Amino acid sequence: MVEEKFFLGRQPILNRAQQIVGFELLFRSAQSLDRASFDSVQQASASVMVNVLADFGLEDVLGRHRGFFNLNRDMLLSDAVELLPKSQVVLELLESIMADEEVVERCRKLKKLGFTIALDDHVYSPEFHSVYDLVHIIKVDVLETPSEALPQVVQTLRRWPVTLLAEKVESAEQYELCSQLGFDLFQGYYFARPVILEQNRVDVGKLTMMQLMEQVMAEPEITEIEETFKKNPGLTYNLLRLVNSVAIGLRVRIKTLRHALTVLGLEQLKRWITLALYASKGGGVNTPLLEMAASRGKLMELLVKQQAPRQEREYADRAFMAGVLSLIDVLFEVSMEELVQKLNLVDDVRAALLYRSGSLGSLLSLAERLENADFEEVQRHLELQTLSSEQLLSAQLETINWTNRLSIPL
Repeated sequence: MVEEKFFLGRQPILNRAQQIVGFELLFRSAQSLDRASFDSVQQASASVMVNVLADFGLEDVLGRHRGFFNLNRDMLLSDAVELLPKSQVVLELLESIMADEEVVERCRKLKKLGFTIALDDHVYSPEFHSVYDLVHIIKVDVLETPSEALPQVVQTLRRWPVTLLAEKVESAEQYELCSQLGFDLFQGYYFARPVILEQNRVDVGKLTMMQLMEQVMAEPEITEIEETFKKNPGLTYNLLRLVNSVAIGLRVRIKTLRHALTVLGLEQLKRWITLALYASKGGGVNTPLLEMAASRGKLMELLVKQQAPRQEREYADRAFMAGVLSLIDVLFEVSMEELVQKLNLVDDVRAALLYRSGSLGSLLSLAERLENADFEEVQRHLELQTLSSEQLLSAQLETINWTNRLSIPL
């Protein structure tokens, strides 16, 4: 029997506070990257659960977040669903499921057991009235629903105590409309490259942090960097919290700014300053912007290490920086070209950020395509890097575990 390998995709789901609260889990076979046919929906659903529970481990795949699992009728009625830990999963009923007596009774039982139930790509129907009393989340496809019809959709579904999730949100205009209409959760490509939804001017803290980034790239004396930190206590706190939150191979916890600067060393210092820059955007270490940037950087670093011993350690550090800086234009709301000019970056990092060219550019494109669950492009970039799907999965799981620790409080 041939062992089948899978790519893992995670579509982020955000709440109104712009915090990631869950992921819809998407798997594709490395041997067949096209969408699953109708006949294989049950197999695809079962494969997701088997891979999460047996091969990857739910905690490794989801970290602190909840996982949304797609179920067709057969999987919904199967006892196998009850293997999933009800506190960390959402059972998402596909739109192909009809609301007959058997389905209603099964939903009633699952709700009584403590499971959270969602309806996927749902269009209101009187036939679902009995189901609406049992489900917790209703996902509305805002790309397929005319914008003029959305207010009535929301008003109708609000007759039941459900959480409304706007899915396939692909533009700022769609997000603003759904937010104004009262949707509670949001999902779509608009958030895959997490845009800062509140457009604010660049504040003093971020300007100071940008100056600090320029200093570090120029490799100055520690004292000069320390003085810049001292001028902005809030950013100092962010840096110390991040350093203390993430395992970095130290036997002692960082207690002071000087301690952090001297013990970490320049390369690690560049990393934590960059992460602190993202964390300074209002949401602290829980902002999705930080989580996505940190995940890109760590994934790229680990993939480079998978190529060892061909690559030197410095190249892994450059891969991390390319990934973590790839969203800095979103943070500052200016062009990447303008920001790159301000930083003393080496050529391959610059090329990756500006043009997605070179080996680092290919790795960055791989990370971005993975966020969008574009598995065909993922496969192409893996081949360019001579990496396997097994190596990618291993790096993904380690990245999720590492990124999850960013939120550990002091």
